[in-house]
Amino acid sequence: MAVINTGLLTKGLRSEFFDRLDATPGHYPELATRIPSSSDSETYRWLGTVPKMREWGTGRLARGLRSESYSVENLKYEATIEVDRDEISDDQTGQIRVRIGELAQRAGTHKDFLIAQLLISGESSGYHSYDGVPFFSDSHESGDSGSQDNKLSFSATDPDNPTDAEFKGSLKQALATMLSFRDERDDPMALSATGLVCVVPVPLYFTALEAINATIVENTSNVLQGVARVIAFPWLSDARKWYMFKTDGVVRPFIFQDREPIEFTALAEGSEEAFKREKYLYGVRARYCMAYGYWQFAVRTLFA
Repeated sequence: MAVINTGLLTKGLRSEFFDRLDATPGHYPELATRIPSSSDSETYRWLGTVPKMREWGTGRLARGLRSESYSVENLKYEATIEVDRDEISDDQTGQIRVRIGELAQRAGTHKDFLIAQLLISGESSGYHSYDGVPFFSDSHESGDSGSQDNKLSFSATDPDNPTDAEFKGSLKQALATMLSFRDERDDPMALSATGLVCVVPVPLYFTALEAINATIVENTSNVLQGVARVIAFPWLSDARKWYMFKTDGVVRPFIFQDREPIEFTALAEGSEEAFKREKYLYGVRARYCMAYGYWQFAVRTLFA
């Protein structure tokens, strides 16, 4: 991680921040393909699939990528806390260090938060995949693929509290649907049931774990045991919706466009703020963007 050294960093707080930042777990590297960015925005035309291998025949047959494309603009993010100089002087309990640790933790989970916002909005107009329709839609179509649907529903006795067996049934449906998706050349997109991750709201977490990891579900052998990993996102508020992703492709369901990494900056001892107002400022800054990647590697299920 980058550090802007103004010469005004309070001793010890810099290492406190980066130690906590490095220790904060994040799921975004598994769910998103990282694309380094060198400008204010990037245009993606390569989200159409590449051709499959063919017999040489009369020679090479070059095929261009399809015209579907979209641009992703890098965004700037920051978080800053203000601390009174007297609080620094009188701090005998390490409370300032705790706040710096919390600042690092918030920064470390921000990219997961952005993915959660893309999930929440993924069925809405304006939150489109590269094919021009919402990321979760029943009308995905590209080239020779035909119309395809990654917005599923599954019947449950109590949609707000599905059983282990009902979650297992919805998992089978989601997996079968994902394996059936075709690219613009009418070839299969997902060639294997590997790299699967289920992202669920907190109320569904233990139900999903039981449905996937239990040996027996309702007196029946669990053929789906261990087929996917389960992640709980606390930002997901609808307990009836969960998501399955395939994460071992070159292009994953999301794109993390990385322009400038997290920086930690302080205006503290000797700064103008400290002299005039007796206030110390500690802040983080970064530039990046989280965007949609392959919708074919993402399925949303609604218990109904």
